[in-house]
Amino acid sequence: GKDKVHIADLNKILEERDACGVGFIANLANERNHKIVEDALTALGCMEHRGACSADNDSGDGAGIMTQIPWDLVNAFLKDEGLPACNESSTGVGMIFLPQEEEKAAEARAITESVLADEGLKLLAWRKVPVVDEVVGEYAKATQPIIEQIIVESTSGCTEDELERALMMARKVIEKKTSGDPVLAENFYFCSFSGRTIVYKGMLRSVVVGAFYKDLKDPLYTTAFAIYHRRFSTNTTPKWPLAQPMRILGHNGEINTLQGNLNWMASREALMTAPVWEGREPELRPICNTLMSDSANLDRTAEMYYRSGTPLDQTLMLLVPEAYENHPTLDARYPEAKGFYQYYAGLQEGWDGPALVVFSDGRTVGARLDRNGLRPARFWQTSDGYLYVASEVGVLGDVMTNAENVVAKGRLGPGMMVTTELGSGTFNRNSAVAKKVSSAKPFGEWVKAAQSSLPPAEPLIEMQMSSAECLKLQKATGYSGEDVGMIIESMALEGKEPTFCMGDDTPLAVLSGRPHLLYDYFKQRFAQVTNPAIDPLREGLVMSLVMHIGAKGNVLNVDESILPKMCIKSPVLFEKDLEAIVSKPELKATTLPIRFPGDGEKGTLKAALEDLCAAAAEAVNDGAEVLVLSDRPDGELSVDSPAIPALLATGAVHHHLIQSGLRFQASIVVESAQAFSTQHIACLVGYGASAVCPYLALETCRQYQQSARTQKLISSGKLPAITIDDVQLNLRSALNAGLKKILSKMGISLLSTYCGAQIFEIYGLGQDVVDTSFKGSVSRIGGLSLDELAAETENFWKSGFPEEEIKKLDNFGFFQVRPGLEYHGNNGQMSKILHQAIGLGGKATDAEAAKLYKETVRSAPVSVLRDMLEIVSDREAIPLEEVESVEKIMERFCTGGMSLGAISRETHETIAIAMNRIGGKSNSGEGGEDPQRYIPVADADDDGNSPTFPHLTHLENGDVASSAIKQVASGRFGVTPYFLMNAEQIEIKVAQGAKPGEGGQLPGKKVSPYIATLRSSKPGVPLISPPPHHDIYSIEDLSQLIYDLHMVNPKAKVSVKLVAEAGIGTVASGVAKANADIIQVSGHDGGTGASPVSSIKHAGGPWEMGLAESHQTLLANGLRDRVVLRTDGGYKTGHDVMMSALMGADEYGFGTVAMIATGCVMARICHTNNCPVGVASQREELRARFPGAPGDLVNYFHDVAQEIRMELASMGYASLQEVIGRADLLKQADTPLAKTKGLDLSFLTNYLPEVCQTVCRDHRDQPPHSNGPVLDDKILEMEEVAAAIEGEDSCEISLPIVNIDRAAVTRVSGAVAGKYGDNGFAGSIKINFEGSAGQSFCAMLCGGLDVNLVGEANDYVGKSMAGGSIAISPPPDSPFDASEAVLVGNTCLYGATGGRMFVNGLAGERFAVRNSLAQAVVEGTGDHCCEYMTGGCIVVLGKVGRNVGAGMTGGLGYFLDLDDNFLSKVNSEIVRAQRIKSDTGAAQLQGLIEEHVAKTGSAKGQMILDNWDEMREKFWQVVPPSEMGTPEVVDEPTAKANVSA
Repeated sequence: GKDKVHIADLNKILEERDACGVGFIANLANERNHKIVEDALTALGCMEHRGACSADNDSGDGAGIMTQIPWDLVNAFLKDEGLPACNESSTGVGMIFLPQEEEKAAEARAITESVLADEGLKLLAWRKVPVVDEVVGEYAKATQPIIEQIIVESTSGCTEDELERALMMARKVIEKKTSGDPVLAENFYFCSFSGRTIVYKGMLRSVVVGAFYKDLKDPLYTTAFAIYHRRFSTNTTPKWPLAQPMRILGHNGEINTLQGNLNWMASREALMTAPVWEGREPELRPICNTLMSDSANLDRTAEMYYRSGTPLDQTLMLLVPEAYENHPTLDARYPEAKGFYQYYAGLQEGWDGPALVVFSDGRTVGARLDRNGLRPARFWQTSDGYLYVASEVGVLGDVMTNAENVVAKGRLGPGMMVTTELGSGTFNRNSAVAKKVSSAKPFGEWVKAAQSSLPPAEPLIEMQMSSAECLKLQKATGYSGEDVGMIIESMALEGKEPTFCMGDDTPLAVLSGRPHLLYDYFKQRFAQVTNPAIDPLREGLVMSLVMHIGAKGNVLNVDESILPKMCIKSPVLFEKDLEAIVSKPELKATTLPIRFPGDGEKGTLKAALEDLCAAAAEAVNDGAEVLVLSDRPDGELSVDSPAIPALLATGAVHHHLIQSGLRFQASIVVESAQAFSTQHIACLVGYGASAVCPYLALETCRQYQQSARTQKLISSGKLPAITIDDVQLNLRSALNAGLKKILSKMGISLLSTYCGAQIFEIYGLGQDVVDTSFKGSVSRIGGLSLDELAAETENFWKSGFPEEEIKKLDNFGFFQVRPGLEYHGNNGQMSKILHQAIGLGGKATDAEAAKLYKETVRSAPVSVLRDMLEIVSDREAIPLEEVESVEKIMERFCTGGMSLGAISRETHETIAIAMNRIGGKSNSGEGGEDPQRYIPVADADDDGNSPTFPHLTHLENGDVASSAIKQVASGRFGVTPYFLMNAEQIEIKVAQGAKPGEGGQLPGKKVSPYIATLRSSKPGVPLISPPPHHDIYSIEDLSQLIYDLHMVNPKAKVSVKLVAEAGIGTVASGVAKANADIIQVSGHDGGTGASPVSSIKHAGGPWEMGLAESHQTLLANGLRDRVVLRTDGGYKTGHDVMMSALMGADEYGFGTVAMIATGCVMARICHTNNCPVGVASQREELRARFPGAPGDLVNYFHDVAQEIRMELASMGYASLQEVIGRADLLKQADTPLAKTKGLDLSFLTNYLPEVCQTVCRDHRDQPPHSNGPVLDDKILEMEEVAAAIEGEDSCEISLPIVNIDRAAVTRVSGAVAGKYGDNGFAGSIKINFEGSAGQSFCAMLCGGLDVNLVGEANDYVGKSMAGGSIAISPPPDSPFDASEAVLVGNTCLYGATGGRMFVNGLAGERFAVRNSLAQAVVEGTGDHCCEYMTGGCIVVLGKVGRNVGAGMTGGLGYFLDLDDNFLSKVNSEIVRAQRIKSDTGAAQLQGLIEEHVAKTGSAKGQMILDNWDEMREKFWQVVPPSEMGTPEVVDEPTAKANVSA
């Protein structure tokens, strides 16, 4: 029968995630030598820090190199065997991993030999590859394969591409023959099989690759190029075959869209035929293998395109496309590429995600960077004809010695590539490659001829239903009053998604007693650590919602006939758009009604879905290219015919067409009443729909605008005069913007790659539902069956047919707390009881109220997973006095990261003092901290009042208001060396429970002058943090940030805050390997000061799942001992703590409840600045009402700890430590649920006794992890430096530096700042370096340090610097023009709060992002310069990339524009660019350039000063609104007038 199509399974994908360091060396003249191999191995060793090691600290995650086949070595071997030398042109060499067991290896050899004979390939010899086993780590040894080579010759004399195809075909046939045997499928693997290239790789640390493979040390091993690769797999059971390079490419990155890519490839492969295969294509399928890593599958896809005749550079361009829209450089230099990208956009969804791909077929060598430029990629060329590309500069350590040979230094920018045809002597830069590929065929003309764009349609201007009909359909479909009022009408009015606060404290849909729409069982996945979220707000120019509709042909047959026939700008359709699609004759659209008989019988929904799928397949076989799945009622609504949930129908049809091999012949369009929010559209597209017409949501907007109430508000001026067109256009704008936000959380830029990628996880649907419509999605706790789902759907539907007339929609209480509606964990009644229990405001505690509080929480409806578990102890109870003390337990308590700004000073300081009193830890949140708080209170009087903290009450002398945990988030607000030196722990916030994958937001109203000072920003201007991507865009960047923080303050532990989602265990392993001390797992139900509604409701998972998975994975990987696990989200009582301890947590975080215990009344208006009790407001008059005192919180935690002691005593355990990780003491309770009998929580009660027993020690006692011996320690030991720091003297020292010296000077800075503050040091320490500085050079620099580097540097120079100065210039004898050479990497000056930096050369992407006060001069930058800047001054004396000044709210930029194209690169949403008008501004610029020339010897700077009057006119000044009135910006007379006015 037909092969079953393999659907990608997210569970499998999540087990393999990786990121790395990569590069290549090529001799442009194609001259072979052995030195290239030596240099590649050296470079690999200098990338060791970009990879990781397993728990044995010795097994690398994988490293390897790809070169040309060393024919001299092969022939020497043949000669020793007594065989003649081979004919190189028709010979191939295979590098093979064989199973360890000899009999299995023999079986593999036998299969190989029989296939070779069938394929016309003559076996010349098997060769045992000589290796040194001793250098392999213990974990890697366990899976170490037998490694052999096979040398074969084509009997028919095939050469070149024909030979390569014959070898690939043989390999594919062998793979297919062995796929049925699990041992062979897993352990028998061809690293390479080619007549040109060979791959040596393994599960090795990069420094031992050369020691392991003796061949690589053999002088006979010569090649003209080498690709090298070092892997950092977040998973710790790395497999030998997954080491890289692969067969064509080495990939450093993470494919975010992998699940969709694999499913679409599986659907596409049936159509992929090419004449060169002579009809043997079925033997090449499946092309991808869902068990392999993302890199391996990208390699397999590229190989298929390339071997079928697509040129290699074209293959990379179509798989990893550039962001070709809004791209001034592309439009100016290679406009034909636009046609190429548009042609492939509808045919091959991009493999999207941060990636640096280096590739070769043995003749061409090249590198390609992803569309967002989220990986470092530097290149340099030498006068003796070599090209080098690497993730870092300095990997050969020869920047000074080889200086006079380096003729060019550059970097790959976003979406760029370089290639060289070996032997040509030159290399091609991006525009040349793109021009060549794009003009090979008339791509642009084909698109114009064969594809139409959907013309923009007008919304309907009349209501289509009476208000009674509309109400009826809304009610039957499941709309609530909140959905209409808070979501639909709010979007219709404002054109954006509504903001809310506090977080989601309602029951999960599966646990709730109320019916939910199917979408509520799905949680959006988001990027954390292994790949970055992207920024839809400030970097939306790389994003696109364009979709293509119609059949797609065979992508290997490149002409106009294969294009889909229609292109649409957005997936959200108005009714007239849908009409236009349906009436286009060549699309042959077929409408399929989606309904089922609502008779309550079992099996009816399943039968209806089967009929629907059969009808869909039949329609496609009859030529339909569009299937419209519609629940639009045909005539009167009938109680007996409810709509099938649109998402269920879409997924079912999508998967049925994949299995039938028909998916590419038609697109799915959904016309549904059941879609009105961003989550709904995202789910439908994510499970296969190309477009959605939300007809009832549109009708709801029309009804709202036409209603008497709205018209009255418009005429009285209370609402703007919005028309019936406006409300619908606004709805669509809001849905489009919200969709971009959802894509961006996962780091995806294009909706076309999100479509069908299933980037959700399911909480509460059973296996039969998943297998029918959502195959491959993760659903770990079981849940509703199809019949139970049918009952829930009917429940909604029937409510639309009540006996009496429907007057208005019901409220379900899913958002606001309403008596008698959906339960909310945090509610006013509970707050009142708690306030009474703890004696809010320093009053006496009330034991009765405390008891009532516990009972109220215990007797509440089931709302979180832990409510479905009970503790069953294996011991008899013991007396309470035998249990550890309350004080000991309270040391494990922490409070959540709530920023000062989101909450008031009063709340923030009260919480910190209380936590310090009990020996727990409070968390600063992302907003910096007033240094006043680091000094203990010494002036409290008998009434507890202190003049230093006049706004607080009930203080005691000795109280400390400093947060023990200081947070470093993506906004980098207030992060300075002094701040970090005053931390016990430093927390890196990668994600936030209420809105994972997004940055924070602080409304402008809350940015008071005090808050603005702490954050180095402007009062009254809203502050938005970017999502975590500027310097945490992969596991190795997170590892670098952890390194930086351990560098600056070696005494502080570093924690990483993650949010629960499937796959977090793999991520946590990576974080542990990256040297974090603590991992915090937050639940999706965490609070927030302000967030979009859909993020609060629909992203992230329960902490119980995240904790259990993290604990179990860390145990299995032998890493649990390296970290403390902390968890938070919705904690209220001691019982919550017990539950998380049993699942493996060491420490426990309290967020919302800590605010309630200081007086919060759960008004849920934090985002408005109107908090009635001053807990979450910056308004003076409201803050004066703040009721709390530190003692209140102490009382609360005392109660919680006492409750824990009582539970421990009843269980028979004397301490918390003894029960941590004892999930065997938990069992699922038999509490009946309203909706389903199918809930299964065995995932949470998993227990591995043999592993757990060894790990039951207290992880909290270990000292912070160390960075090992570092350069800074040597500097601090120098007598003159120590004396200068001690006595505030001056000294000067000179040292060499190499790329493995990372975060140089950072620890010196910490030592100075810790003693004198950020800028209080009166002495001066001057340090001169020569060489290539490693990453984070001079990060967190403080005042008084003056650093000069001759050479070059990598990413993150001057990150978070607060003072001092940095000057960087190229080696003096460099022949290249400094103003054209890249000297520093990406994301320099990120979050700087002071100091100066001068670079005589170019910088990479994201220069001066979130710069608050630093000043800098640089000779050119990449994209996104000055993004999110809030102060300071940046001067760029040359070219810049696109998107300058996005989100810039303070500070100034000066840009020299000699090409007259600067304005096309400015993001003018906030800033404006003008010529320099004032002499003060000109003097500021001139002064900085003079200092630049003095410090770096810049020739370009000198040229500008020499021609000042002429050059001054060529500068643009970039000005945000907050700087408009300053003397630097306005010409003098106006400024004076402003002052006098």
